[in-house]
Amino acid sequence: PKLVAFVPSNPSTEAQTKRWAKSLASRSDHPVSHSIVAGLDGAVAEVDAFQALLGRGVEGVVEGKRMVLGNHRLIKERQQSDARLEAELSGHEAQGRTVTLLADETGVLGIFAVADTIKASSIEAVARLQKLGVVPVMLTGDNVATAQAVGREAGIAEVRGGLLPEDKLAAIKELRERHGATAMTGDGINDAPALAQADIGFAMGGAGTDTAMEAADVVIMNDDLGRIAETIGLSRRTHAVLMQNITLALGIKAVFFVLAVFGSATMWMAVFADMGASLLVVGNGLRLLRKHND
Repeated sequence: PKLVAFVPSNPSTEAQTKRWAKSLASRSDHPVSHSIVAGLDGAVAEVDAFQALLGRGVEGVVEGKRMVLGNHRLIKERQQSDARLEAELSGHEAQGRTVTLLADETGVLGIFAVADTIKASSIEAVARLQKLGVVPVMLTGDNVATAQAVGREAGIAEVRGGLLPEDKLAAIKELRERHGATAMTGDGINDAPALAQADIGFAMGGAGTDTAMEAADVVIMNDDLGRIAETIGLSRRTHAVLMQNITLALGIKAVFFVLAVFGSATMWMAVFADMGASLLVVGNGLRLLRKHND
Protein backbone atom coordinates (compact mmCIF):
# COMPACT_ATOMS: atom_id res chain seq x y z
CA PRO A 1 0.00 0.00 0.00
CA LYS A 2 1.09 3.58 -0.70
CA LEU A 3 -0.19 6.92 0.59
CA VAL A 4 -1.58 8.70 -2.47
CA ALA A 5 -3.60 11.58 -1.00
CA PHE A 6 -3.72 13.74 2.12
CA VAL A 7 -6.45 16.30 2.71
CA PRO A 8 -6.27 18.42 5.90
CA SER A 9 -9.50 19.88 7.22
CA ASN A 10 -7.66 23.11 8.00
CA PRO A 11 -4.75 23.92 5.64
CA SER A 12 -3.22 26.23 8.24
CA THR A 13 -2.60 23.28 10.58
CA GLU A 14 -1.41 20.86 7.89
CA ALA A 15 2.02 20.31 9.47
CA GLN A 16 0.46 19.59 12.87
CA THR A 17 -2.08 17.20 11.38
CA LYS A 18 0.68 15.29 9.60
CA ARG A 19 2.73 15.04 12.80
CA TRP A 20 -0.21 13.81 14.86
CA ALA A 21 -1.24 11.24 12.27
CA LYS A 22 2.31 9.99 11.78
CA SER A 23 2.77 9.71 15.55
CA LEU A 24 -0.31 7.53 15.98
CA ALA A 25 0.41 5.49 12.85
CA SER A 26 3.97 4.79 13.98
CA ARG A 27 2.60 2.91 17.00
CA SER A 28 0.39 0.65 14.87
CA ASP A 29 1.49 -2.51 13.05
CA HIS A 30 -1.25 -2.33 10.40
CA PRO A 31 0.03 -2.15 6.77
CA VAL A 32 -2.05 0.99 6.13
CA SER A 33 -0.42 2.69 9.13
CA HIS A 34 3.00 1.73 7.77
CA SER A 35 2.07 3.39 4.49
CA ILE A 36 1.00 6.58 6.27
CA VAL A 37 4.27 6.72 8.20
CA ALA A 38 6.28 6.17 5.02
CA GLY A 39 4.30 8.78 3.10
CA LEU A 40 4.53 11.63 5.62
CA ASP A 41 7.68 13.62 6.33
CA GLY A 42 8.71 15.10 9.65
CA ALA A 43 9.31 13.78 13.14
CA VAL A 44 6.90 11.93 15.40
CA ALA A 45 5.65 13.06 18.80
CA GLU A 46 5.25 10.96 21.92
CA VAL A 47 1.96 9.07 22.21
CA ASP A 48 0.39 8.37 25.60
CA ALA A 49 -2.51 6.05 26.50
CA PHE A 50 -2.19 4.33 23.13
CA GLN A 51 -4.63 1.53 22.33
CA ALA A 52 -5.78 -0.40 19.29
CA LEU A 53 -9.47 -0.31 18.40
CA LEU A 54 -10.05 -3.68 16.76
CA GLY A 55 -11.46 -3.36 13.27
CA ARG A 56 -11.54 0.41 13.54
CA GLY A 57 -8.11 1.99 14.12
CA VAL A 58 -6.03 3.33 17.00
CA GLU A 59 -6.43 5.91 19.74
CA GLY A 60 -3.97 7.88 21.84
CA VAL A 61 -3.02 11.19 23.42
CA VAL A 62 -0.62 13.27 21.33
CA GLU A 63 0.69 16.60 22.62
CA GLY A 64 -2.07 16.67 25.22
CA LYS A 65 -4.91 15.96 22.76
CA ARG A 66 -6.84 12.69 22.62
CA MET A 67 -7.17 11.62 18.99
CA VAL A 68 -8.13 8.64 16.89
CA LEU A 69 -6.70 7.46 13.59
CA GLY A 70 -9.18 5.07 12.06
CA ASN A 71 -11.45 3.99 9.28
CA HIS A 72 -14.77 5.25 7.96
CA ARG A 73 -16.68 2.99 10.36
CA LEU A 74 -15.01 4.56 13.40
CA ILE A 75 -15.85 8.11 12.33
CA LYS A 76 -19.47 7.12 11.75
CA GLU A 77 -19.66 5.53 15.19
CA ARG A 78 -18.27 8.74 16.70
CA GLN A 79 -20.99 10.67 14.79
CA GLN A 80 -18.39 12.94 13.22
CA SER A 81 -19.45 12.43 9.61
CA ASP A 82 -21.48 14.79 7.43
CA ALA A 83 -22.67 14.91 3.82
CA ARG A 84 -19.58 16.74 2.57
CA LEU A 85 -17.22 14.25 4.21
CA GLU A 86 -19.24 11.28 2.97
CA ALA A 87 -19.07 12.58 -0.60
CA GLU A 88 -15.30 13.04 -0.39
CA LEU A 89 -14.79 9.57 1.10
CA SER A 90 -17.00 8.00 -1.57
CA GLY A 91 -14.81 9.53 -4.26
CA HIS A 92 -11.68 7.89 -2.81
CA GLU A 93 -13.42 4.55 -2.19
CA ALA A 94 -14.75 4.43 -5.74
CA GLN A 95 -11.11 4.50 -6.90
CA GLY A 96 -10.32 1.48 -4.74
CA ARG A 97 -8.51 3.45 -2.05
CA THR A 98 -8.49 2.71 1.67
CA VAL A 99 -9.34 5.87 3.60
CA THR A 100 -8.04 6.61 7.11
CA LEU A 101 -9.14 9.65 9.09
CA LEU A 102 -7.56 11.58 11.95
CA ALA A 103 -10.06 13.05 14.41
CA ASP A 104 -10.26 14.56 17.87
CA GLU A 105 -13.23 15.55 20.02
CA THR A 106 -14.02 18.49 17.74
CA GLY A 107 -14.17 16.58 14.46
CA VAL A 108 -12.15 15.20 11.55
CA LEU A 109 -8.73 16.79 11.19
CA GLY A 110 -7.45 15.09 8.06
CA ILE A 111 -8.09 12.40 5.44
CA PHE A 112 -5.40 9.95 4.31
CA ALA A 113 -6.02 7.80 1.22
CA VAL A 114 -3.92 4.69 0.67
CA ALA A 115 -3.95 2.74 -2.59
CA ASP A 116 -3.25 -0.97 -2.79
CA THR A 117 -1.29 -2.03 -5.83
CA ILE A 118 -1.96 -5.65 -6.69
CA LYS A 119 1.24 -7.55 -7.43
CA ALA A 120 1.30 -9.59 -10.62
CA SER A 121 2.42 -12.54 -8.47
CA SER A 122 -0.73 -12.22 -6.36
CA ILE A 123 -2.99 -12.36 -9.43
CA GLU A 124 -1.05 -15.42 -10.59
CA ALA A 125 -1.38 -16.99 -7.14
CA VAL A 126 -5.17 -16.62 -7.23
CA ALA A 127 -5.27 -18.23 -10.67
CA ARG A 128 -3.14 -21.14 -9.45
CA LEU A 129 -5.46 -21.69 -6.48
CA GLN A 130 -8.48 -21.74 -8.78
CA LYS A 131 -6.68 -24.24 -11.02
CA LEU A 132 -6.23 -26.48 -7.96
CA GLY A 133 -9.99 -26.33 -7.32
CA VAL A 134 -9.73 -23.88 -4.41
CA VAL A 135 -12.47 -21.23 -4.22
CA PRO A 136 -10.89 -17.85 -3.27
CA VAL A 137 -12.96 -15.48 -1.11
CA MET A 138 -11.80 -12.04 0.03
CA LEU A 139 -12.64 -11.04 3.62
CA THR A 140 -11.51 -7.54 4.55
CA GLY A 141 -12.19 -4.72 6.93
CA ASP A 142 -11.80 -2.22 4.09
CA ASN A 143 -14.92 -0.56 2.72
CA VAL A 144 -17.00 -2.55 0.24
CA ALA A 145 -16.19 -0.35 -2.79
CA THR A 146 -12.42 -0.65 -2.25
CA ALA A 147 -12.68 -4.38 -1.58
CA GLN A 148 -14.66 -5.00 -4.76
CA ALA A 149 -12.22 -2.99 -6.87
CA VAL A 150 -9.25 -4.96 -5.53
CA GLY A 151 -11.16 -8.24 -5.85
CA ARG A 152 -11.95 -7.60 -9.51
CA GLU A 153 -8.31 -6.87 -10.26
CA ALA A 154 -7.17 -10.01 -8.41
CA GLY A 155 -9.75 -12.22 -10.13
CA ILE A 156 -11.74 -13.00 -6.97
CA ALA A 157 -15.49 -13.28 -7.55
CA GLU A 158 -16.73 -13.35 -3.95
CA VAL A 159 -15.69 -10.28 -1.96
CA ARG A 160 -16.91 -9.22 1.48
CA GLY A 161 -15.87 -5.81 2.79
CA GLY A 162 -16.40 -3.79 5.95
CA LEU A 163 -15.87 -6.82 8.21
CA LEU A 164 -14.96 -6.72 11.87
CA PRO A 165 -12.93 -9.59 13.43
CA GLU A 166 -16.12 -11.31 14.59
CA ASP A 167 -17.58 -10.98 11.08
CA LYS A 168 -14.54 -12.74 9.60
CA LEU A 169 -14.92 -15.47 12.20
CA ALA A 170 -18.57 -15.98 11.25
CA ALA A 171 -17.65 -15.99 7.56
CA ILE A 172 -15.11 -18.79 8.10
CA LYS A 173 -17.76 -20.90 9.83
CA GLU A 174 -20.22 -20.26 7.01
CA LEU A 175 -17.68 -21.06 4.27
CA ARG A 176 -16.72 -24.27 6.04
CA GLU A 177 -20.36 -25.40 6.06
CA ARG A 178 -20.71 -24.53 2.37
CA HIS A 179 -17.39 -25.76 0.95
CA GLY A 180 -15.88 -28.07 3.58
CA ALA A 181 -12.24 -27.67 4.66
CA THR A 182 -11.43 -23.95 4.74
CA ALA A 183 -8.10 -22.10 4.95
CA MET A 184 -7.54 -18.49 5.96
CA THR A 185 -4.71 -16.15 5.02
CA GLY A 186 -4.07 -12.95 7.00
CA ASP A 187 -1.46 -10.68 8.50
CA GLY A 188 -3.15 -8.50 11.14
CA ILE A 189 -4.58 -8.62 14.64
CA ASN A 190 -8.07 -8.48 13.15
CA ASP A 191 -7.36 -11.72 11.24
CA ALA A 192 -6.18 -13.72 14.27
CA PRO A 193 -9.59 -15.14 15.36
CA ALA A 194 -10.38 -16.30 11.81
CA LEU A 195 -6.88 -17.75 11.40
CA ALA A 196 -7.38 -19.81 14.56
CA GLN A 197 -10.91 -20.88 13.53
CA ALA A 198 -9.97 -22.06 10.02
CA ASP A 199 -8.92 -25.66 9.34
CA ILE A 200 -5.53 -24.25 8.41
CA GLY A 201 -4.28 -20.70 8.85
CA PHE A 202 -1.58 -19.03 6.74
CA ALA A 203 0.08 -15.92 8.20
CA MET A 204 2.30 -13.47 6.35
CA GLY A 205 5.67 -13.54 8.13
CA GLY A 206 7.18 -10.40 6.63
CA ALA A 207 4.37 -7.87 7.10
CA GLY A 208 2.33 -9.89 9.57
CA THR A 209 1.81 -9.22 13.26
CA ASP A 210 3.02 -11.50 16.04
CA THR A 211 -0.61 -12.18 16.99
CA ALA A 212 -1.46 -13.40 13.48
CA MET A 213 1.63 -15.62 13.31
CA GLU A 214 0.85 -17.19 16.68
CA ALA A 215 -2.74 -17.95 15.63
CA ALA A 216 -1.76 -19.45 12.25
CA ASP A 217 -0.62 -22.98 11.44
CA VAL A 218 1.75 -21.95 8.63
CA VAL A 219 3.87 -18.78 8.36
CA ILE A 220 4.88 -17.62 4.87
CA MET A 221 8.16 -15.84 5.52
CA ASN A 222 8.49 -14.05 2.15
CA ASP A 223 4.82 -12.90 1.95
CA ASP A 224 4.44 -14.61 -1.45
CA LEU A 225 0.84 -15.80 -1.87
CA GLY A 226 2.09 -18.27 -4.47
CA ARG A 227 3.49 -20.33 -1.60
CA ILE A 228 -0.07 -21.22 -0.59
CA ALA A 229 -0.67 -23.00 -3.90
CA GLU A 230 2.74 -24.68 -3.54
CA THR A 231 1.80 -25.89 -0.05
CA ILE A 232 -1.53 -27.28 -1.21
CA GLY A 233 0.07 -29.01 -4.19
CA LEU A 234 2.82 -30.52 -2.04
CA SER A 235 0.28 -31.68 0.54
CA ARG A 236 -1.78 -33.44 -2.12
CA ARG A 237 1.27 -35.15 -3.62
CA THR A 238 2.43 -36.18 -0.16
CA HIS A 239 -0.97 -37.69 0.60
CA ALA A 240 -0.95 -39.58 -2.71
CA VAL A 241 2.56 -40.98 -2.11
CA LEU A 242 1.64 -41.93 1.44
CA MET A 243 -1.37 -43.94 0.27
CA GLN A 244 0.76 -45.58 -2.45
CA ASN A 245 3.39 -46.58 0.11
CA ILE A 246 0.84 -48.02 2.53
CA THR A 247 -0.82 -50.01 -0.26
CA LEU A 248 2.56 -51.23 -1.58
CA ALA A 249 3.88 -52.31 1.83
CA LEU A 250 0.69 -54.05 2.90
CA GLY A 251 0.34 -55.71 -0.53
CA ILE A 252 3.85 -57.20 -0.45
CA LYS A 253 3.35 -58.51 3.08
CA ALA A 254 -0.07 -59.94 2.18
CA VAL A 255 1.43 -61.84 -0.77
CA PHE A 256 4.23 -63.20 1.42
CA PHE A 257 1.72 -64.25 4.10
CA VAL A 258 -0.32 -66.24 1.55
CA LEU A 259 2.86 -67.93 0.24
CA ALA A 260 3.92 -68.75 3.79
CA VAL A 261 0.54 -70.32 4.59
CA PHE A 262 0.86 -72.65 1.60
CA GLY A 263 4.52 -73.45 2.39
CA SER A 264 5.93 -71.74 -0.70
CA ALA A 265 7.77 -68.88 1.05
CA THR A 266 11.57 -68.80 1.27
CA MET A 267 14.04 -66.88 3.40
CA TRP A 268 14.86 -64.53 0.53
CA MET A 269 11.15 -63.78 0.10
CA ALA A 270 10.98 -62.86 3.78
CA VAL A 271 13.94 -60.50 3.37
CA PHE A 272 12.29 -58.89 0.35
CA ALA A 273 8.95 -58.54 2.17
CA ASP A 274 10.74 -56.71 5.00
CA MET A 275 13.77 -54.76 3.77
CA GLY A 276 12.73 -54.75 0.13
CA ALA A 277 9.36 -53.17 0.93
CA SER A 278 11.10 -50.55 3.09
CA LEU A 279 13.47 -49.61 0.26
CA LEU A 280 10.58 -49.41 -2.21
CA VAL A 281 8.53 -47.02 -0.08
CA VAL A 282 11.59 -44.84 0.63
CA GLY A 283 12.38 -44.69 -3.08
CA ASN A 284 8.77 -43.80 -3.88
CA GLY A 285 8.81 -41.07 -1.22
CA LEU A 286 11.94 -39.51 -2.74
CA ARG A 287 9.84 -38.54 -5.77
CA LEU A 288 8.52 -35.66 -3.68
CA LEU A 289 11.92 -33.97 -3.99
CA ARG A 290 11.33 -33.37 -7.68
CA LYS A 291 10.18 -29.88 -8.66
CA HIS A 292 6.52 -29.64 -9.70
CA ASN A 293 4.67 -26.80 -11.38
CA ASP A 294 1.20 -26.74 -9.80
